[in-house]
Order: sequence, then C-alpha cells, then structure tokens
Amino acid sequence: MKNLKRQWKFIVVLIAGAVGLISQFALHSKSLFSIGNLQFPVHAIIIDIIGILMAISLLLEIFHDWKTGRYGVDILAVIAVVSTILIGDVWAEWMILVMMTGGETLEDYATGQANKELRALLDKTPRIANKLVDGKITEVKVDDLQVGDTVLIKPGQQVPVDGQIVKGTSSFDQSSLTGESVPVTKNPGDDLMSGSVNGDVAVEMKVTKAAKDSEYQSIVALVKSSQAQPAKFVKMADRYAIPFTVISLIIGGVAWAVSGDATRFAEVMVVASPCPLLIAAPVALVSGMSSMSAHHIIVKSGPTLEKLARAKTFAFDKTGTLTENQLIVDQVVTDDKSFDQKELQSLAASVEQQSSHVIAGSLVKATDKDLIHPVTNLKETTAQGVEGDVDGKHVKVGKLSFVAPGHEKLNLPSTAVYVSVEGKFAGYITLKDKMRPESPKTIERLRRQGAEDIMMLTGDHKQVAEKVAKEAGITDVRSELLPSQKIQAIKDVPKDLRPVVMTGDGVNDAPSLTAADVGIAMGAKGATAASESADAVIMVNDISKVNDAVAISKHTMKVANIDVLTAIGVVIIIELIAFTGVIPAFWGAILQEVVDMITISLGLLAKTKPSDKQFGLEEK
Repeated sequence: MKNLKRQWKFIVVLIAGAVGLISQFALHSKSLFSIGNLQFPVHAIIIDIIGILMAISLLLEIFHDWKTGRYGVDILAVIAVVSTILIGDVWAEWMILVMMTGGETLEDYATGQANKELRALLDKTPRIANKLVDGKITEVKVDDLQVGDTVLIKPGQQVPVDGQIVKGTSSFDQSSLTGESVPVTKNPGDDLMSGSVNGDVAVEMKVTKAAKDSEYQSIVALVKSSQAQPAKFVKMADRYAIPFTVISLIIGGVAWAVSGDATRFAEVMVVASPCPLLIAAPVALVSGMSSMSAHHIIVKSGPTLEKLARAKTFAFDKTGTLTENQLIVDQVVTDDKSFDQKELQSLAASVEQQSSHVIAGSLVKATDKDLIHPVTNLKETTAQGVEGDVDGKHVKVGKLSFVAPGHEKLNLPSTAVYVSVEGKFAGYITLKDKMRPESPKTIERLRRQGAEDIMMLTGDHKQVAEKVAKEAGITDVRSELLPSQKIQAIKDVPKDLRPVVMTGDGVNDAPSLTAADVGIAMGAKGATAASESADAVIMVNDISKVNDAVAISKHTMKVANIDVLTAIGVVIIIELIAFTGVIPAFWGAILQEVVDMITISLGLLAKTKPSDKQFGLEEK
C-alpha cells in the first residue's frame, strides 16, 4: 500500500505538470491574482497547491521520525519546495516535486528488482493438492490437508506438504530446497519435502506434517519475515543526515548573503535535495539480501548484513553443524583373537539390523550388506542393548554392563557399542560423528576474511569435542556445556571481539542464536526453533554458506558505503557550483534526477558476485 501511495503521488505530480504546460503554453492563461511581485496564473496555483500538500505530508513524516529519535535529511526537501514557492519559480518547484516522488518510485522499482529472487519463492508456493478419498481424487486447498491424509502427486507437480511415500517410486527435484542439482530417487517409506518437484511417475504420499509446519512453507514464512524489514535500512543514511543538512544550509546561507538574492539560496537548496542519500542504502541492502537468497541464505533484516560484515568472533555448535550428525564406524577393537575385526563387525551389525536405535542404524549402514546375516531369537532390552543368534552363535551388543557385567570399566573417548559372543567379551566398536567435508575449509576461509576468534561450543564430552575441533581447525574449544553455559560463553566475548556470530541447528541452540549478535541456523532439515530464533537461515545442508554470507555482507556494505558517500560528494559539488549562480533552479532539479539514477545503479551492484578474495577463495 505504501508503494502504491508513492506511485500515485508521482502520477499526480506528472498530471499537474501536463496541465500546467497546456495552461501556460497552449492556452496562455493569465494571472488570476498577484502578491507583491509574484504572479499566480492557473498553472502556478495548481503546482503550488500540490507543492504545499507534499511539503505538509513530508513535514508530518519528519515530526513522526523526530518523536522516535530519528533525525533524517528530509527537511532539506521541504526547504527546497518552500524556497521555490517563495521566489515564484514554478517549474523549478515542479521539478523538485518530480524528483521527490519520482525518486521514491525509482527506489520502489529498484527494490522490487533486487527482491525478485525472494518473491519467486512466494509465487511457487503449493496451493492445491490432489487428496485421495476412497480411491477418488479430490482437489483441496493445501492448508486443509491433515496429518494422515493420502495425496496423489502427479508427474511434474510440487509436493504440497511434507509426507512419506506409500506407493510408487519416482525421482524428485529438491534443488530449491537443498541445492542438490541431481534429482533424488524416492521409494515407498522415504520422506518427501514440500516444494520438491516430482519426476515422471505418479506417487501416493501420506501427509506427515500440516502445511504450516512443512519445509517449503517454513521457508516462505522466513522470506515474508525478511520482506517486512526494509524500513530499518535508512538508518545508514541517517548517520550522515545532520552534518549533510548543516553543510547544505551553510552553503545556501552564504550564497544568499554573498549575492544578496534569496533566489541563490533556493538554487542551492534545490540541488541539496536528499533523495540520492535516502535511496543509496536501501537499494544496496535489499540487493544484498537478494544476493543472499540466490545463494540459499535467508536474511531476516538489513541490520544483520551490517553486523555480519563487521563480525570478529564466530561460534559453532558441533553436532549437526560442524559435523553431519551421522555416526560412522571409527574403530573395531577385538578382545578375543578367535575373531578378527571384520567378523566382529559382521556379528554386531547382524544383531542390530532390526533395532531402531540411532547407533544401531549407523552401524548397519556402515557395514557391507554381504556381512549382515540373518538373526534369530532376537530380544531387545530397552536402554541396554540387543541379543540374538547369528550363525549359531549367541551375540549380545550394547552397553558394557549388559554384554559383559563382570568386565572392568573401559573409559573410551568416543561413542561405543560392546560385543560379547557366547557370553564372552569379544571387543567393541567405536563410532564418531562424521565431519562435514566443507567444515575445515570454511573455518580457514573465515580466518582469511578477518575472523579474529573462532570457537566451538558443545555439550559433548571433552575428548570427543577436541578431536572434532582439531579436524575442523578450531583451537578454542568449550565442551560439556549446558545451553545456559553456551549463552554465557557468548556474553563473555569482550567488546573488542564483537559482533559475535553463532551457528547452530538444533532446538538446544535456539537460546544461543538469540544471545549472539547474529544467529545463523542450519535450516535445511526443516523448520526448527533454531530457524525461528535466528537472524539468518541457511537453506541448504552446507556450512560453507556461513563464509558466503560474510562475503556477501562485506561486499554489500562496501557498495552501500561507497554509494552513500558518492551521493553526498556529488551533491555537495553541485551545491558549490549552484553557489556561483550558474545553475538555475530548474536545471539543478534535473541534475538531481541524474544523481538519483547514478545512486540506484550503484546500489544494484550489491547483487553482483563478490570477488574470489571476498569469498575467501584466494590462495595463501
């Protein structure tokens, strides 16, 4: 609605100009009345009325800003309008009005162009689903689907909500969600994410999450949140507002005093209009947010970009952030020479193959299928372990107290399952959390981009944490932390090492993300408390996007600052030229429009890809 209001202001000003031109040059309208030396023909009255209304509207906005403690440069635009009214330069006044309303319209257009990647997500939101009821297809709204409903997904259609395949096998394009360029084959029992696009075969899916909780809809909610923030962007321009206003008024006042002509003051005020300054920061920052979106990073507000660009300390959670939260076999240690490592793993995995425990699943997944044999007499003891007969041998797998109660305690530095065969302790298998392949390189690049301290905050045991940290290249390790202790670690970061960026993925990370200056959530696995608490969300399963986020932020802030300073420098130079009286007010207003266009063009450069050096890709 605000953008529409701006557009109508611009249209009204253009119509007034057209009517004024016809009245003055086609109808040769005469003055209806005069005040002193000022004449008021029809075109002058029309434009003056609009000018007064626009000035009053802007003054009301200025007073509202002053109440909230914001001091902007809009007052110069009001002074410019009033000055041209007082000296009777109607067409200069009209050009200022065109500049004011046209600049706002151009800003809206540039913002829309910069923001189109974000809007593309909204346009593709699934709205209709094919619900199966007694074997018949019924079209329903996606929001009306309930957990347990069965949905038919035809070839080429989007998955409407999160669910699980119950019939059919097909490939699904998940690129908009995970960044995977190759379609993924999904079979009955596999999970589907809303927003995925089906391939060539129709499948039936059981709904597992309502629309509001599903993957794609959670991304859309984050996008809407990011779109609601642009009003904060002008704060960057406000930093320069008071000195710029004072300098402009001094130049205009001296020009008046030296020339003895109020027209000279008006000419300076016309070119001192703050439109370029107000446009510069918003266009650059929205462009930066658009670039983030194109790299699968949703940023919720403009100030987040500013903090990321200045960040000095980076904190990472371990499980699911630096690591993949996927256990892999680390060591197989035998205690009985009658078994080799391969046979011990084969026996353990065979017994564990029907267990739902995460460690059991990891062990089975890490074992060659040919080594997994049938198991009989299977029995599972909750929270202790499983036992069964494999190849005629009775095998127990689980806690040491379960498989070999009399064995001496073993202090292992990592997660382990113990194995006994025929009642005799046979050895153990240790598992470790798999490091994300991109984690070490990401840490290295962050240091090249200026990170002064990088730490790992985890609730895991000290030995496990230090092992992962060493592999990732992190020396500052804080282990065995409760969520409250993570928050305290972030709060204890000294002022000279701020802003602090915290990256995590789980519900337990949400408080830490809120406590940090910038919280980044690894949101590829779905909507979590972490995503809701974060300032930015990485929508693909790739931690190197943290590095990309910093690089894009630095690039964006560099463009924004250059844009603002360029706008100020060009305007002040034009003011000094207007000081001499060689620029009539009308042409000064036209020059301002040119500066507006330059400012918008520079701001859009924030959409360009940062250099390899900014991305931290350069060689040492």
